[in-house]
Amino acid sequence: MKKLAIPVLLVLAVVLFGCNIPRTDVTSTSTSGNWIARLTGGTQEASLLNFNTAFNVVNGGPLQFTGFSFINHGACFTPGLTNQTYTGTASLITSSNGQVTGTFNMTINSVPAGNTLTLDGNLTGVSNGTTTTVGTLSNGVVVGTWNLTGGQGDASCVGTGNFVMCQGSGTCTPPA
Repeated sequence: MKKLAIPVLLVLAVVLFGCNIPRTDVTSTSTSGNWIARLTGGTQEASLLNFNTAFNVVNGGPLQFTGFSFINHGACFTPGLTNQTYTGTASLITSSNGQVTGTFNMTINSVPAGNTLTLDGNLTGVSNGTTTTVGTLSNGVVVGTWNLTGGQGDASCVGTGNFVMCQGSGTCTPPA
């Protein structure tokens, strides 16, 4: 019985503690800088919500915002960085050939509270990273849907539609 206990304990230790060993075959990718979002759909004030934003993220997790401004905010949001709160997450999954895919979501809340714009999409791009270096995302594109709720102060501040968000440029080609 004692002869069996030691191998069982060794296997158990590997299972419990071996899961925390970092993988060395994963390519890491980061992104930072400016992104421009073009929203389509919606009507009236809800159709006027294109914006510029800047954020940092590595591989995945919360977006660390460094800038935000509406290009045309309409009546739904007050201009100015401190008149909104921003949250979001992204996942950057990099394949061995440098192709990046993942998910993206972002929420913009008006201050004072009342209107909420949410964006949910899929992210694509290219990374120059390797298994030993953190790469930089290039040609980043997010394609998805948006939803505006609240209508505080203006009933036309409610709507849904599609969006494309381009890294560093106002125009980009969504993946086929």
